[in-house]
Amino acid sequence: MQLTSTLTCPKCGGVATERMPTNACQFFYDCRHCAVVLRPLASDCCVFCSFGDVPCPPIQEAKANGTVAGCCG
Repeated sequence: MQLTSTLTCPKCGGVATERMPTNACQFFYDCRHCAVVLRPLASDCCVFCSFGDVPCPPIQEAKANGTVAGCCG
């Protein structure tokens, strides 16, 4: 399981590699480059699933187990 993900800001294209929490969803992220506050897209549970190159740990685990996860746990 990967615990870091590189977020890409949809507004400015800035990238930042961040450590993902394993015990909670991260609903907000302040872009280091343009200060816009990122929020998950309607179909995603957290900013890592929406804007990261690696989804959050609960989603990674669900995919590895072949199950469906609707949200971070």
